[in-house]
Order: sequence, then structure tokens, then C-alpha cells
Amino acid sequence: MTTEASRLLAPDTLPDTPPPPRWAVWVAHAVPLIALPSTLWRLAMTVGVPVGYSEAVLRSDYGLPGTGYLVLPAISLLQEGAALMTLGLVRPWGEVVPRWIPLIGGRPVRTWAAVTAALLGAAFMTALTVSQAIVWDSVDGGNLRGTHRAVMGWLYMPLLLWGPLLTVVALNYAARRRRTPGSRRA
Repeated sequence: MTTEASRLLAPDTLPDTPPPPRWAVWVAHAVPLIALPSTLWRLAMTVGVPVGYSEAVLRSDYGLPGTGYLVLPAISLLQEGAALMTLGLVRPWGEVVPRWIPLIGGRPVRTWAAVTAALLGAAFMTALTVSQAIVWDSVDGGNLRGTHRAVMGWLYMPLLLWGPLLTVVALNYAARRRRTPGSRRA
């Protein structure tokens, strides 16, 4: 453990959890990367890059110009923020809350809480992305066609991996954090 990481953790709660395997670290880092293409497409649309929608569709469906300038970046930030939370399952801040966080800093992360949140998130993302893939042919009521539609599909398709990848990392986290004799973790 690095000096910086040990400084962020309370001395009496330094984890005795085995480090994550290299594959779990790679998978956890893949989640924010698979969320990135759809985020960039949404942001491109917000700043006026032509993505194939008519001005009327941008105005009526996406609030551009108007509230879409706030809503679309907010959705993008939330999406990337949620994806980045996967890293907590393979980093020290997923075992002990960093000290700089008010009220709970320095406290151990409850294994059941982290795993439950991750698995619920994985189930939600799987249900959402699979349901959207099933109705893909009716998405946007035909407002997006040809190359633009294909590009959007290719940029959103990686999101289908989010739920399964998060599940795998969460299960590895649960296995590593399993209660051992003498452990004070809950």
C-alpha cells in the first residue's frame, strides 16, 4: 500500500483484504471507458456537432437550444460518475472512506453495502441497456437515419457490457472482503 493511501486510511482500520487481481482492476477501469463513447456523443450534440437530428428534433426532444444545455451535460456527468464508482471496488477508498469526506471519512466501507449497491446498479444498467437494445428499431421514431444512426448505435452499444462487468468486479470484491477469523469487517 502506498504512503498516500495509508495516510487516507484510519490506522485501526487498515484493510487486511488481499489486493484485487490484475484482471479485476482492468475490468473496473473498463467500465468508465465503455461509458465514455455515449457520453461524448451526447456532449457533441450539446455543443452543436451535427449528429443527424434536425433542428426541430433537437429543439423538441433534447431542449437544444435551451434546457438541453444543462440537462445533457448533467446526464453525461452522472453517467461517468456512476461508472467511475466501479473503481472503488478495486481501490483503497472502496475499503475505507477517504478522510476528506465529511462525517464518514476514515470509516470502513461495509462490504454488504458496497456489494448491494454495485449489484443493484449492475441489475439496473443491464435492464436499461438490454431494454433499449430490444426497442432499438423504434428509438427516436425514425428521426435518426443512415450513418448517423449507425454511429449512435456503435457509441451506445458498449453500455451493454456495463452491468455484466460491474457484476464480475462486485463479486470479486465480495469474495476478497469475505469475513475472516479475527476480522472486524461487517
